[in-house]
Amino acid sequence: MSPEGEIINNNRVFFHVDLDAFYASVEQIDHPEYRGKPVIVGAKPGSRGVVSTCSYEARKFGIKSAMPISKAYRLCPNGIYLPVRMKRYMEVSQAVMDILREYTPTFQQISIDEAFLDMTGTERLFGPPAETAKEIKQRVKEKTGLTLSIGIAPNRYLAKLASDYDKPDGLYIVRAEEAEKFVEKLELKDLWGVGKKTLEKLRQSNITTVKKLKATPKSTLVRLLGRAAAEYLYKAARGIDPGIHQTENKTHSISSEATFQRDLKDLSEIYRALFEISSQVMYRLLRENKRSKTVVLKIRYSDFTTLTVQKSLKHWVTSSDEVYKTAKELFSLKWNSTKPIRLLGIGLHNVESPTGIAQGELFQNDFNKMHKIEETIVKLKNKDSNIKITRASLLTKPGTSKPGRDNPG
Repeated sequence: MSPEGEIINNNRVFFHVDLDAFYASVEQIDHPEYRGKPVIVGAKPGSRGVVSTCSYEARKFGIKSAMPISKAYRLCPNGIYLPVRMKRYMEVSQAVMDILREYTPTFQQISIDEAFLDMTGTERLFGPPAETAKEIKQRVKEKTGLTLSIGIAPNRYLAKLASDYDKPDGLYIVRAEEAEKFVEKLELKDLWGVGKKTLEKLRQSNITTVKKLKATPKSTLVRLLGRAAAEYLYKAARGIDPGIHQTENKTHSISSEATFQRDLKDLSEIYRALFEISSQVMYRLLRENKRSKTVVLKIRYSDFTTLTVQKSLKHWVTSSDEVYKTAKELFSLKWNSTKPIRLLGIGLHNVESPTGIAQGELFQNDFNKMHKIEETIVKLKNKDSNIKITRASLLTKPGTSKPGRDNPG
């Protein structure tokens, strides 16, 4: 329906906010000479790696997130190929997230460029949902120069689908009573979280539309795909939230996750993803001046089997390197090398504000030294956002390049 409509529902109202072609858009803002040109952020042409994000101009050449950089170069040899500048993207992301937090106490950032806002009951404060969404888009544009797309719906899953439906710079509302009709008009590939292998299995059984999927008995889906995937698709086809993004636990948490456009099996790519997610959550921890001892890893395999594992340290987490090291340890405990990975997430749980004097380590180790460096960088950036400092490891190692997200803005 049009953005001018209202949600006729007395229960829940969710926004899904997604920054459009985020990395490439930041590069075009920082470098005006890149505007209107095909910008590809990711691995260096000639190297082994993939496209992280590309501008809408690059997409006209057929380039997509997670595409091998060699193929992208063949499609568009005259494109502008740039490395990932994660620190810069995190800085811009934080400016956007600071604006979003002003509109609801129930705010859930799920990646560097996406967030859910539970806007239930806020209409008396900010007006109708569509007007609030327009205000958010305007403020973000004025503050950062970025455009974003917002989906509004009675649950998170529908809000996610709605934000993808009208990109870029979109605003789309799904009414509660229109949820199933909205989902039915989507293509199967547009159901968020459904990968190529699942689509191929469905196609082989002549399940080629959402309507056919909806008409398929759950027992049949279980035989085709397994119980976890069947349960997910059964709900998704009906506009029911399958529970991909649960609300964070009662104690404050900071987390981020990435769903990959192509399932990952290569360890170097998996480690690269873990490293970048570790950097994102540690950056937010430092910027919020919080501390945590508990690192949580989330893995979702291609068959939708999902597991979490956590480790509580004896000391406060000191740096992104330490988060990454802990996440790798947890990953090694739970990794099933026969199954491709669909999603990875890292969280810092039981987050709290510093109180008193923290007990110091007997000896200064590398993690403590890195903590001081990262803390100093965040303080400098808070004082002057024009300062551009990026760790070399965020541009190169570990791994190859940033894996693509499922629906990459």
